[in-house]
Amino acid sequence: MANLTYKDAGVDTKEGARAVDLMKENVKATFSENVLTGLGSFGSLYKLPGGMKEPVLVSGTDGVGTKLKVAFMMDRHDTVGIDCVAMCVNDVLCQGATPLFFLDYIATGKVTAEKIADIVKGVADGCLQGNSALVGGETAEMPGFYGEGEYDMAGFSVGIVDKDKMITGAKIEEGNVIIGLPSSGIHSNGYSLVRKLLFEQMGYGVDTMVEGLDEPLGEALLRPTRIYAKQCAAVVPNFDIKGICHITGGGFYENVPRVLPEGIAASFKKGTWDIPPIFSVIQRDGEITETEMFSTFNMGIGMMMFVAAEDRDAVMDALRGAGEDPKIIGEAVHSDTDKVIIHE
Repeated sequence: MANLTYKDAGVDTKEGARAVDLMKENVKATFSENVLTGLGSFGSLYKLPGGMKEPVLVSGTDGVGTKLKVAFMMDRHDTVGIDCVAMCVNDVLCQGATPLFFLDYIATGKVTAEKIADIVKGVADGCLQGNSALVGGETAEMPGFYGEGEYDMAGFSVGIVDKDKMITGAKIEEGNVIIGLPSSGIHSNGYSLVRKLLFEQMGYGVDTMVEGLDEPLGEALLRPTRIYAKQCAAVVPNFDIKGICHITGGGFYENVPRVLPEGIAASFKKGTWDIPPIFSVIQRDGEITETEMFSTFNMGIGMMMFVAAEDRDAVMDALRGAGEDPKIIGEAVHSDTDKVIIHE
């Protein structure tokens, strides 16, 4: 019997080490003075900032989902890391937390150093957008588990907030204004439906110029999820933000109720924000009802903030100062039945 090696079994540790070498500059660019370890330590050390009476750690974990299939089709891997960070950091922001650090996990059938470095470059870019240090991660080579050229990825984010400044939605009340922060498109949810419709049923490719879009379909689908850390940093410390909602899988109908107290509904007025054209394409080609669209997708709103009516203008100005284009999209109303109302 031959003397087998780990490489013979499909795991090339030297290629993994080369991937780490290629990614290290992008990773180091995310470090702050609170990062106490470099790449390669068994555990990542991060010094908590001071100045809080009762600090609470806020954590979130998520992945990119089947949007990765679009990256495989386009052989473009330097943006899905942004999606991974966004899905975690945006959730942490909803509790009023300041992001601190992020870790990633990438699993693939065969490590290609350049591809892994591209993926991690996206993660590092997302961490810079999300004010997070990329303190560690794991690349798992799992031969026979993933198809050729395929991989999966997930992330883990940690933030911090003073206990008396946590945002839970409990203070949302009738008359509060809902401010919407635009999405860049589909973000990272609903891609199982999107792929089945556009690629399988309609027969489009990533290079197809679909009626209603001014760019190839793949470009519209792969556009990274927006990260709202800078926008939250501009308003959360300075205003009484009643609630923050990240619109992910389940769209308006599943996510908005997560922050609403008993007896309060969110009433949205259609036409108060722009819906990216990719959603019109999906609805048209799939003959999908409006209710299903708002139950599956973000429909152009990636994050919502609930604020008192008297704070509306000041919060809007602060968001604009952070480079945002906020929209007044609705208000909190009394309701003992519905939680989400979408009207003309």
